[in-house]
Amino acid sequence: MDVKALNRYKSFVKSLNGLAEAEKRDPSDDFVLSGTIQKFCLTFDISWKVMKDIAVKYYKVLDFATGSPRECLRVACSLKLISDDRWMQMLNLRNELAHDYDGSLAKNAFHTIVEEYIPLFTAFAMKAGRYFEDANKVSDANEESDVNEESDETKSLT
Repeated sequence: MDVKALNRYKSFVKSLNGLAEAEKRDPSDDFVLSGTIQKFCLTFDISWKVMKDIAVKYYKVLDFATGSPRECLRVACSLKLISDDRWMQMLNLRNELAHDYDGSLAKNAFHTIVEEYIPLFTAFAMKAGRYFEDANKVSDANEESDVNEESDETKSLT
C-alpha cells in the first residue's frame, strides 16, 4: 500500500475512535448529538475510500466507479471486506442526514449509530488493518534493506 492509502486508513481509525466516544455520552446534549452525526458521516466517508484503496491496490479491481460509495460497497462485499447489507443502510442514513435540517433524524439515528454501526466500523477496521499491517511489513523490510545497502556503501567508502 502506498503512503496515501496508509494515511487514509490511519485517519479512518482515528475518526472511528472519536465516534466511539459517543457510546459514553448523553445524546440529549445537542452538541454531543451534532458531533456524533458529523463524526459518523466522516467515518463512513473515509471507510468506503479505505475499501476502495484495498480493492484497487490489493485486489487490483479497476472496473468500478471510483467516486461511487454504493459501487465501492458492492465491490467490498464481493471481496468479503464487509459482510452486511447494513453498510447500504449506513450510506442511506449518511445521505439523509445531509438534509436533516431540524435534527429529528439525528435524534432517531443516534442509537442505531452507537449500537449497530460502530461495531460494523470496528469489524471493518480490524479486517482492513491486516492489509495495512502486511503493507507496513513489506515497507519496513524495504526500508531496512535500503539502510543496510547504505551502510554497506558507507563501509566500502572508508
